[in-house]
Amino acid sequence: MSENNLLSKNSAPHSDVEQIKIRSNYLRGSLEETLENRITGSIPEDDNRLMKFHGSYMQDDRDLRNERAKQKLEPAYQFMLRVRAAGGIVTPNQWLMMDRVAQNYANGTIRLTTRQSFQLHGVIKWNMKKTIQEVNASMLSTLAACGDVNRNVMCNPNPYESEVHGEVYEWANRISNHLDPRTRAYHEIWLDGEKVIDSRDAEEQEPIYGPVYLPRKFKIGIAVPPSNDVDVYSQDLGFIAIVENGKLVGFNVSVGGGMGMSHGDVKTYPQVAQVIGFIKPEQAVDLAEKTVMIQRDYGDRSVRKHARFKYTIDDRGIEWFVNELQTRLGWNLEPARSFHFESNGDRYGWVKGSNGKWHFTLFIQNGRVKDDGDYRLMTGLREIAKIHTGDFRLTSNQNLIIGNVSAQKKKKIEELIKDHGITDGLHYSALRRSSMACVAFPTCGLAMAESERYLPSLIDKVEAILEGVGLREQEITIRMTGCPNGCARPMLAELAFIGKAAGKYNMYLGGGFAGNRLNKLYKENIGESEILDSLQTIIPHYAKERQGEEHFGDFVIRAGYVKEVRSGQDFHA
Repeated sequence: MSENNLLSKNSAPHSDVEQIKIRSNYLRGSLEETLENRITGSIPEDDNRLMKFHGSYMQDDRDLRNERAKQKLEPAYQFMLRVRAAGGIVTPNQWLMMDRVAQNYANGTIRLTTRQSFQLHGVIKWNMKKTIQEVNASMLSTLAACGDVNRNVMCNPNPYESEVHGEVYEWANRISNHLDPRTRAYHEIWLDGEKVIDSRDAEEQEPIYGPVYLPRKFKIGIAVPPSNDVDVYSQDLGFIAIVENGKLVGFNVSVGGGMGMSHGDVKTYPQVAQVIGFIKPEQAVDLAEKTVMIQRDYGDRSVRKHARFKYTIDDRGIEWFVNELQTRLGWNLEPARSFHFESNGDRYGWVKGSNGKWHFTLFIQNGRVKDDGDYRLMTGLREIAKIHTGDFRLTSNQNLIIGNVSAQKKKKIEELIKDHGITDGLHYSALRRSSMACVAFPTCGLAMAESERYLPSLIDKVEAILEGVGLREQEITIRMTGCPNGCARPMLAELAFIGKAAGKYNMYLGGGFAGNRLNKLYKENIGESEILDSLQTIIPHYAKERQGEEHFGDFVIRAGYVKEVRSGQDFHA
């Protein structure tokens, strides 16, 4: 598809980012020259926009900004590098590679993301190429981990229907591989591949995306009921596995989810996906491709805040989308089949799979892998990886599964877990085990408030309230982000805090325990004392008057603290 035809669906002036992509020559820009510039640790904004497609964002250490400014030094520029693994599964050797590059080139820690990817923080510009080359040598990639393309395809890492996991994982892989960008820029810039002088004169490189890619990022997840740990309703495109008599017969398809919004802009809102029908497994790749292409052709390229797939569908209607999709596919979806979600959390500890192998899920607070005193998590996982013959599985809740452990290796791995102070996390409160936070300060340039560094101490105080009313083991999904972009999917949590300013948060209540309902603003721009004052009223009320096993999110709606929100178009109402 030509550049002019691609942009013709939207006649309004296009955003500056669209112009950068048009000029980039399939994501090349001037990145190669920029990376060789040793005068500064930063890169120009146009190249920074393109870096996202290659899996990285330029950041600086915000803790050091003022001091460096006083010393008349440029900010402490560094890069976040995201490493993609479809379904979050990696080999022990790949884990060891991530550990090695974290120590050699990053800040000595690994971050597990809410999309089952790795993040490295603190990589400086002159180490980027070496880092990416080591990642690539281990058969992982940073390509399309960020940017206006399909991101990492998620799937349940440890489903109850474990006998179908391998099959579901393979479909996640196929979809991910099929939607990978085809540009040779990645290999040219990072892997010393053969250069094309001007790829616009060569054969078409992006049959799915075209020369300007998508209007915004695109996210896909596959859930296996009764677990919704991938938060399938938050995805632009979701596949819900339908299992009958122990066999995967197909997927229900959901479309139009997305979490991001902007404070004070009611035209932006989070949204939950809608289920539109059922397909057979072998139809999934075709459907994913055509869905992405519809968003490519009809997504808003003028206003980036309005460019996500959820707005494309909400503006035109779900019926329009289904008709457009079926026309492009040349076949019709079947009626959706019945399914049921029970939760969106992880199952901790040892679980035996249907293949006779064992899986150990450990709680990793906010996904940060590091050593901390006697809790030698990073060292312990390194030693486990050296002897492990199975795999490692990153969960969408920022936790880790040591997967496919043989009976012969289980005892040795248990010893290593114990020797390094690692646990399954079951000694923590249910609230802490159900928590997630984004990175925020000091590295995220979008953060308005703390998140990863603050949520654990806030949970300490909320735990005291829960213990006082006998609810220490009551699961309540709690999530915090430093801004409203939604990286930890806070808008689906039963209790959520979204940063508004330093030490101030918007407090939301009423998300669905199974991740199937949005929450609602309860109080705006409040600090810790007001947060705790509110919960010291609400939690005892919940303990006293909840009905049976009623979840916290359901109770706060029934008790009138907030209204139920089933559509993002009602989020601000």
